[in-house]
Amino acid sequence: MYGRMDGPAAWMMQTSWDARYLLLIFLMWATIMVAMMLPSALPTVLIFSKAVRNDAAVRSPSQRMFAFVAGYLLAWLGFSVGATLMQWGLAEAVLLSPMMVSVSPWLGGALLIVAGIYQWTPLKYACLRSCRSPMAFLMEHWQPGMRGALRLGLRHGLACVGCCWALMLLLFVGGVMNLLWIVAITAFVLVEKLAPMGAGGGRLSGLALLIAGGWVLASQASAGG
Repeated sequence: MYGRMDGPAAWMMQTSWDARYLLLIFLMWATIMVAMMLPSALPTVLIFSKAVRNDAAVRSPSQRMFAFVAGYLLAWLGFSVGATLMQWGLAEAVLLSPMMVSVSPWLGGALLIVAGIYQWTPLKYACLRSCRSPMAFLMEHWQPGMRGALRLGLRHGLACVGCCWALMLLLFVGGVMNLLWIVAITAFVLVEKLAPMGAGGGRLSGLALLIAGGWVLASQASAGG
């Protein structure tokens, strides 16, 4: 992530980790998470913005909106800290390639299975419900004031993390810096949250992930590795 590297090598993961490199990896994850997840939160942000602008008692609706977005992003920054530490641990265990993709079929298969199982859990759908019904979420959890906007955004962000954390870990399967993989996961998250039949598609995707993970593990077991 730093040093004298050009072309594809500039994206390669370093072999030694220090405080500066740890910070750079965190900033990488934070940037990726903002780019991937903020678009799916736009319906909620827009509804919140309209609500505070229509409230005559609110003197600074723009600041309230920014506080809400800040709270939402704060939740994903927390996830980015966890992802950074996980990447550090996987790198120390020599389970990631320099391009930040799993070199272990066992790890890749396990992550696919975990993501597939989570797609079917009640917690997944409780969190997804908050994302798919922004008006209901805001009416149920509304809090006045600037701090209330920040807390409300944080609460919505935590629901979003609860909905999508397992899907984000699939970046270790397809490559953390693989732009096509990032776009594919982002598109799936948008469909799951915004499309009319997105919730049902999530269950089908869970089944597909389970099959893919089982196939990877079975192939590795049959190969004797």
